[in-house]
Formats: sequence, C-alpha cells, structure tokens
Amino acid sequence: MELIHRNLAIGIHDALQETFFEKNKYADKVIERLLKAHRKWGSQDRAVVSGIFYNIIRWKKRLEYYMGEGVKPDNIYKLIVAYLLWSETNYKRFEEFEGIKIADIIAKLKKGTLPTKAIEHSIPEWLVQTLEKELGPGWEKEMKALNEQAPTVLRANTLKTSAKELVSDLADEGITAFTIKNYPDAVQLEEKKNVFLTTAFKEGLFEVQDASSQKIGYFLDVKEGQRVVDACAGAGGKTLHLAALMQNKGQIIALDIFEWKLAELKRRGKRAGAHNIETRMISDNKVIKRLHEKADRLLIDSPCSGLGVLKRNPDSKWKIDQEFIDRIKKEQQQILQDYSKIIKKGGQMVYATCSILPSENNLQVEEFLKNNPDYKLIKEEKVMPSTGYDGFYMALIERLS
Repeated sequence: MELIHRNLAIGIHDALQETFFEKNKYADKVIERLLKAHRKWGSQDRAVVSGIFYNIIRWKKRLEYYMGEGVKPDNIYKLIVAYLLWSETNYKRFEEFEGIKIADIIAKLKKGTLPTKAIEHSIPEWLVQTLEKELGPGWEKEMKALNEQAPTVLRANTLKTSAKELVSDLADEGITAFTIKNYPDAVQLEEKKNVFLTTAFKEGLFEVQDASSQKIGYFLDVKEGQRVVDACAGAGGKTLHLAALMQNKGQIIALDIFEWKLAELKRRGKRAGAHNIETRMISDNKVIKRLHEKADRLLIDSPCSGLGVLKRNPDSKWKIDQEFIDRIKKEQQQILQDYSKIIKKGGQMVYATCSILPSENNLQVEEFLKNNPDYKLIKEEKVMPSTGYDGFYMALIERLS
C-alpha cells in the first residue's frame, strides 16, 4: 500500500529545509504554515505529514548515522528515505529519490547496534555530557521519554465549564477524551485531532496546555481578590489559568518584553471570558520598579533551555548549545533578583521552568536564597518527562515580613 504520496514528500522536504537551515524558524510554526498552504490535504494526509516531519526532526542524528553523512540542504530527500526505511513506511520511488543508495542505508539499519549514546538518543554530543553530569544514571530514562510523541492535553476553562463537561462536549463533536487523575482541569485526547476547529474551542471552553504546566497555577495558590503579577507571561497560557482559579476576582498584571505576545494574550483572554487581566510591556526597568512590593503573588515562568519540553519542541535540541544554557542561567538569576521585589512582605512567588536541569532549577533557587535571606523556600516540585507529561520545575518562595 502506498502511504506517502509525492506531494506529501515534497511538502515534508520543504518544511525540513526551512526548520534546519533558516534562522529563527521553529518547527511548530513551519508545519502550521505548510498545512495552511495545503488546505486540500485530507485529515489523514495532514496527520502523516505532521508525524513524519516531527519524527525526522526528533531522530535527525540517528538518521544521519543511517545515511552515512550529516544533513545538508541538498540531501534532505536522503534523510526522508532513511526515515521511511527505518520506520518501515511504504512509499513509491519518486524522481526526487533517484540516485539515493538505498542498499547502503539498509546495511546500516541491519547492523542493529549504535556506536554512541548521542546517536542512540539522537541528541548532540554536548547534551549527553550535560545530562550525564546533571541527572546521573537516570538521564537515559528521561531522554527516552523526551523522544516520545507528546500527548494532546487541554485545560478546561473553569470560568465556563468543567473537565467532565468538556469531555462530554468534545464527544458531541466526535472527539474522544478523558479526564486525568490528580489534574483537576486537565482533559487528554485519545488521539491527535485539530481541536482548534471545534465549537468548544471557539466558545473558549478550553486552552491547549500540558498537564505539568497546569500544576503551576495551583502551586502559586492564588486567592480571589488578590493582586497577582505574571512576570514572563508570554501569550498567557498560565495567566489565563490564574484568572480562572481567581474566578475573575482581583487583578492579574501580565508582563512581557514582546508586545505581540501580549496582544495574543488579550485575544485569548477575550475568548476565555477572563476580565481581570491587564497587560504591560516591559519597555524598561521602571515598569518593574513601579510594581515593587505591590503584589500578593508573583509568577516567574522563567526563560530556560526548554529541555523538559523536547517532546513537543524536538527542534530546540538542534538550536541550542551549552553556551546558550550558561547564558540563560545568568539571565534566570538576574530575573529572580530583579522581579522578586514585586511581592509584598508576606507575599509568595513561584519560580518555574520547563527544564529538567538542576542548574536551572533548585540550584538557582539555592543561589537566590543564599543572597536574599529575607526570602524562604516553602516547597518545590519537579516533574520528570518519564511521568508521561512535560518536564517542569516549580519552587514556592515567601518574602518574610
């Protein structure tokens, strides 16, 4: 049976070229644009294209080993063939595949054993060393989990519905989903579906948000009527969760350095019926200074390596390096120092990352507390990818009166 048609292979080729060889092009946006440009593709074709595209990015280093060479702009079809052979996907010999020595790839596949851990787990060599050093012998178990496909998890918007009701509303639209134990607002899909086309989405009944990410809102322990600051709000996934947990009572100030992200947050807030959010762009230090000692709660969802979310962003392991991580760690410490002054005495903050590296997580908190004796750690939690959801870290810190 022919599974992959020529026009799909061409689409995958072009999307991979863009992701690997064009600056600041991220896989999720690249695939979104490709699928928008080919509206005639049926849902099955779209799923095939998306699945193969992400798997090739995920397994790039292993596939390069099977190819016998590194990926270059002129050998992407060879990369695709290596993947199709390895995954035993049926295909026809298109003209684009002419001249590719299939026997050589098959010979490598038959070898079975892989020469290095970097090739086995399909990650850069530097990352093997970093994970080994920071996580010890358990790193391979976590890396295995990070190479799996991420499940689609939704957060029921409790301003309008509940997780249970959402499951039933989605069933009416032909989408099978289930609630997740110990995650009060989470709903997981049985299989990947384009949920953005549903009436439930248009009515603001849910947002797409991983189960681990949903823990953070609860961890901050917000109360109705409080003043809460989300210091690195981005497009506002966690901000909207906080609004729902506060039942729209009180005030949330969402900060970010990017105006376009805050514009997206406003749009999402409107759909969700979240009315207690005010957005402010961080144009200079004064924006932060004006908020000193003004908030009951503060969320610092800090910039990080993103190593806990490689399931959904596999391209980021090819875009970052150790130098980037060292730089981001300095930034994290600076953000903690500057933004922690936003909470009132007796107030609390959460420092969170989607990284699994102690050097970005508990070690950053320890360093901060050592330099700031008027703050104390209440509790911390790390969620590892082997739990089945994204890797996250969160620490609840109180400013002492």
